Amino acid sequence: MPTPPAVPPPARSLAAVNEEIRALLSAGGLLSEKGRCRYEELLVEWAAAVRGDVAEAA
Repeated sequence: MPTPPAVPPPARSLAAVNEEIRALLSAGGLLSEKGRCRYEELLVEWAAAVRGDVAEAA
């Protein structure tokens, strides 16, 4: 029997993603390797949230 596709987690709001980005960058200085990876993940999530807001507005 085929396995049903995984349900993606609900998308966070643009404000929630933006808040996490600001918190990550608030320490100032350079990000660690782990911090840079998380920042890149957040940027992808942020871009998806922006697209979602535009689609809802349309």
